[in-house]
Amino acid sequence: MKRHRVIIQPSAESNINEAYEWIAARDEMAAIRWYNRLMELILALDIFPERAPLAPESKSLHREIREIFHGRRQYKYRILFTVTENEIHVLHVRHGARLVLGETEITDE
Repeated sequence: MKRHRVIIQPSAESNINEAYEWIAARDEMAAIRWYNRLMELILALDIFPERAPLAPESKSLHREIREIFHGRRQYKYRILFTVTENEIHVLHVRHGARLVLGETEITDE
């Protein structure tokens, strides 16, 4: 079973920190649970990341960007990532209500 190295890009780290702070301002324990489960999900991408569907952005940006979802209700977030031969690049973690990614938001290398 092939494993990939999971790399969380600075943009995704920033997204995660902002989301955590927003959730924590409302419910500290919910923020901790959200963060721990998010990191488990991200790190689990190391095995068979292709199981995740292509994100809508893939077609317009002409690159293979995949997405998985984490959370529910107001805490639902999209995890957007690319897959190379040996690495997973987590590009963004965006609230589910946000618009799709634009070309200027993609930096994974």
